[in-house]
Amino acid sequence: MPAEPTTTIPTDPTARAARVDELRRQLDRANYEYYILDNPTLSDADYDALLRELRAIEEADPELVTPDSPTQRVGTQLPSAGFAAHRHPRPMLSLANARNAEELAAWEKRAHNILPDAAFKYVGELKIDGLAMALTYERGRLVMGATRGDGIEGEDVTANVRVVHDIPHTLAEGDIPERVEIRGEIYMPISSFERLNEELSTEAAKHVNEDGTSPAAKLYANPRNSAAGSLRQKDWRMTRERNLHFFAYQIGYVEGQPE
Repeated sequence: MPAEPTTTIPTDPTARAARVDELRRQLDRANYEYYILDNPTLSDADYDALLRELRAIEEADPELVTPDSPTQRVGTQLPSAGFAAHRHPRPMLSLANARNAEELAAWEKRAHNILPDAAFKYVGELKIDGLAMALTYERGRLVMGATRGDGIEGEDVTANVRVVHDIPHTLAEGDIPERVEIRGEIYMPISSFERLNEELSTEAAKHVNEDGTSPAAKLYANPRNSAAGSLRQKDWRMTRERNLHFFAYQIGYVEGQPE
């Protein structure tokens, strides 16, 4: 089995603290670009590398850990203009990433260390990369759609969620609990993402700068960003024009038994 990836940790306490501050600054900026601006400049691989380095230093020197460290939260804690905050009744957590065989082997090694006598079986499935969403139904009616945010508090995007065509406003009649939360992923198909960028490019070409050139179109970097940006439009009618879909994968919680 390949060795677990290692991180060079500064031996000098001052240098160690300085490196932690720099890593947190970079990661906080990346979180802001990813979750608030929907326009990341740091690749996922580079983000994960910085987060791993920060986590390794904090594990080696626990006194450097603070509650607001990027290692202590799922996503961003920065509120976005135009959306009210929503506190999740149950924490909405995220899965860790393994981007190569070495990281996967390191994860397996940690799992075996925790459960040395367990016989493991693995199930793999493709991932839909979009925006995590929690839908709350009361007596079968949709009353809340909230983003994950930092896992504890997200954003209330109910008005926009209601125009995603495959999210039901009411659940089918039957044994429906008093309150149930359905978790899943809001996503945009690749074909729709490509068409949206083409439309944005065409629209930008209609405008002309003073020097006779057309302004550069503000295109989405990937389908995940296009889904997040489309869902978090301040005008729900803009969201309705985008071809968003919802894939449910989990029941967050259930309260009250069906009558």
